Amino acid sequence: MKKLSTLLFSALLISQLAHGNVTNGEFEDWSSGTPDSWTTIDSGISTSESTSVVKSGSSAAAINVNTATQGSTDFRQSIAVNSGQTIEFSTWVYHTEGGMRARLYVDGYRNYSNASITNQWQQLSYTYTANTTGNIEVGLRFYDVSGFDGSEVVYIDDFQPNSGTNGGGTGGGTGGCQVNSGSFELLTDNYASETSWEITNAQSSVEASGSGYANNTSYSEALCLADGEYTLTINDAYGDGICCSYGSGSYELVIEGTSLTSGGNFASSETFVFTLGSGGGTPPDLTGYYADASGLTGYNLKTALYDIIKGHSSQGYGGLWTFYSSNSLDQYYENDGSILDIYAERPSSSDPYTYSPVSDQCGNYSGEGSCYNREHSFPRSWFGGAIGPMNSDVHHIFATDGYVNSKRGSYPYGEVSSATYTSQNGSLLGSARSGLGYSGTVFEPIDEFKGDLARAYFYMATRYENVISAWESNSSSSDAALNGSSNQVFENWFIDMLKTWHNQDPVSQLEIDRNEAAHSYQGNRNPFVDHPEFVGEIWGN
Repeated sequence: MKKLSTLLFSALLISQLAHGNVTNGEFEDWSSGTPDSWTTIDSGISTSESTSVVKSGSSAAAINVNTATQGSTDFRQSIAVNSGQTIEFSTWVYHTEGGMRARLYVDGYRNYSNASITNQWQQLSYTYTANTTGNIEVGLRFYDVSGFDGSEVVYIDDFQPNSGTNGGGTGGGTGGCQVNSGSFELLTDNYASETSWEITNAQSSVEASGSGYANNTSYSEALCLADGEYTLTINDAYGDGICCSYGSGSYELVIEGTSLTSGGNFASSETFVFTLGSGGGTPPDLTGYYADASGLTGYNLKTALYDIIKGHSSQGYGGLWTFYSSNSLDQYYENDGSILDIYAERPSSSDPYTYSPVSDQCGNYSGEGSCYNREHSFPRSWFGGAIGPMNSDVHHIFATDGYVNSKRGSYPYGEVSSATYTSQNGSLLGSARSGLGYSGTVFEPIDEFKGDLARAYFYMATRYENVISAWESNSSSSDAALNGSSNQVFENWFIDMLKTWHNQDPVSQLEIDRNEAAHSYQGNRNPFVDHPEFVGEIWGN
């Protein structure tokens, strides 16, 4: 694959004596109502000195934004940088009404402030590595959001690194983000110009974003997010992700020291929905199919979802073959119309073997590649055998290679430290890794399908809430994973692992399409595919 490449950095006009340092970043020096050295002030904004709302020192800049025309709201200066120099730029922003947000500019538009955080300081920061020796522009642009009334004051202070401070230092004094602080960690691949990302809130407003990166470079983008629901989207313009064919790129979202999701091996884009705040955040406002669950959180939400999805129309165990022949075809990887087998699929290379619908149904098998059958991801021995409707519920039964299915048996899913068997796509059977919370034999699918399987388990915990508490004692494997309750359902080690898988492997188009097909087939949906945030609302983040 040949990619379009290279990131062009603009060489700008005015040099500063201290390379990498902002002049008058503390806004202590003013002339005729304008902060000294801040030379790019557009027509849509005006400035004045503030001595009442101040982050540090005796003055801050009060920016009065009086237009929704975003091309007229830039506030900048030019500084000199050296090639290869890495600098941590930061500034503090104070919103007064919540109808305007600020976006950090460092040789390009970078991170947004959170407009909903009013009457307190929040910090924006960006780590920049200079590609050439020359001048770049730094500063801010101001954007209106819902609620902007045509005029709003935003205070800014302590733009670092300031003249007289260490180039590359973070500055900013003390205090930090006063709500949910974190970072978006990014390692770019060989074609970083294709990579972009953004975090949007429940109103689809962008809270943070990034693009215009250098190849094979690490970035740490600071985040400061209020309580609420957010969606992280990472994009690759060429459509082959950031790992692993053209460099070992990766990303990770970290909030308050906890990794919420990470990855790198995707196609055009990958999304992750998360909720911040105690108790899972604001109760969801739902309509349509999920209207009866609106306003609920915790196990009350889970029970409401049970009432919505229970009573589906079972199509029988034999009907699964028909579903697979129409709705379990590979239209996502090789796109060859073969059966999409989660235990054989290789997302980044050719599959070891393929199955034709119907004609390659099991049957007998002597090894991998013989035939495909019906894998109860939630083993049927756990619910007592060939008992309906669980035995034919397509939301947890997947087309898989018969031989690999037999090797998995009824072992719980887990993470393997020492494999006794490895399938041709890398699925593992073996001893659980140390620290998992379980020491028995487990089966580990490849990362590509871990989230899919976790959401199937959350579905089972919800759809069969009325009977699942009695399944713990049905086998030693069910006893390892189930805790005998109808609310949490799973043992702590298992629920923690499922949430990790759910976070690290977000909902894909494959899952969305399969959920739609399952709804048409048997009349109910998997709520955790439609609303991934339900996992956090019910079982916590």
